[in-house]
Amino acid sequence: MLDKKNILIGVTGGIAAYKVVEVASRLKKAGANVRVMMTRAATEFVSPRTFQEITGNAVFVEMFGDAAHFHVAHVALADFADLVLIAPATANFLAKAAHGIADDLLTTTILAFDKEILIAPSMNTKMYENPATQANLAILKARGVKILEPASGNLACGVVGKGRLPEPEEIFATIEKIFAPSTKALSGKKILVTAGGTVEAIDPVRYIGNRSSGRMGYEIAKSAVNAGAEVILISGKSELEPPNDLKFIKIESALQMREAVLKDFDSVDAVIMSAAVADYRVKNPAAQKIKKSADTLTLELVKNPDILKELGGLKNSQVLVGFAAETQNILEYANKKLVEKNLDFIVANDVTAEGAGFGVSTNIASIIWRGGNVENFPKMSKADLAEKIIERVASLLNNDKKFPAANVNQ
Repeated sequence: MLDKKNILIGVTGGIAAYKVVEVASRLKKAGANVRVMMTRAATEFVSPRTFQEITGNAVFVEMFGDAAHFHVAHVALADFADLVLIAPATANFLAKAAHGIADDLLTTTILAFDKEILIAPSMNTKMYENPATQANLAILKARGVKILEPASGNLACGVVGKGRLPEPEEIFATIEKIFAPSTKALSGKKILVTAGGTVEAIDPVRYIGNRSSGRMGYEIAKSAVNAGAEVILISGKSELEPPNDLKFIKIESALQMREAVLKDFDSVDAVIMSAAVADYRVKNPAAQKIKKSADTLTLELVKNPDILKELGGLKNSQVLVGFAAETQNILEYANKKLVEKNLDFIVANDVTAEGAGFGVSTNIASIIWRGGNVENFPKMSKADLAEKIIERVASLLNNDKKFPAANVNQ
């Protein structure tokens, strides 16, 4: 969604400037081209070199400085950007922006910019609540500027109140929403997504697991939210932060995954099972840590329930999507799983292929439909693949037959 988007960040002189380094990093990792402008005061809190190293681009501070690299810097920067983020936005900046004062590179660039502006104010509570600041915010809102309300909590000045810069993940999610497709293909729909790998205990310390990072499922859940759906994300082991604006359920084992999925299955319109669920679990996990003594250790494993197959037998009008992460005979194994588990389509990939599988941000996949139609996709970001999967789920639910789909009631 943010791949190849040009985002210009304006950093003003607030203590929360350090948080914006993480915002820039997240945007960069999401594929955006990020440039940063800083006021002189902002450089007292964070070094321009920090942003330069994070973004891979020069940082702009002075209107006529050597770092500008442009004949007319403020015009070139305004032309570059698809969106301008001002964070943290001080009371001083808000006053200048509201009244068209352009006395530095940042405020001059804002006047030359005619696209989306997102401002995240951050300051002392009394400064934020001051009628002058509120009037300036009202002027900016009336012009169509998006304002991300500050959070409440402990401020650097020692006051407890409203004025904290929102956390980087919230700022990042807001930017994602701005660039989300305007059509809400899943509006009014409820989607359940599973992600991550399950953990099967050996003892209180050790477990049987797999290499799944959960990234594909998290991106699918995020894409479903952006498409307007009410989303439930059930996640096994993952180091990722869950997306905003959804119901998040954390589980560990396959049995816990089954319980959580079945609890909500009847109330959802579609289930996308991207989690890597363990096929087996330890029959009798040890109550205490197993001490290293013998040269070998034998574990008796028993088969876990096949959650996807169970859902295939229970489904009525729900769309059911599965994943096949294989290392050989990809299409053959995936098609067999599609039929046996009564899926509407299955996403298959070779996890041994370069740029696909676990622990990377890209994937190479095929979508196999009921009836044998196959869509093959080149290497792309997991975020982009997630959007394609959600588009096809929406097509089935809305019965628009945009893709080579099957009857959802089969």
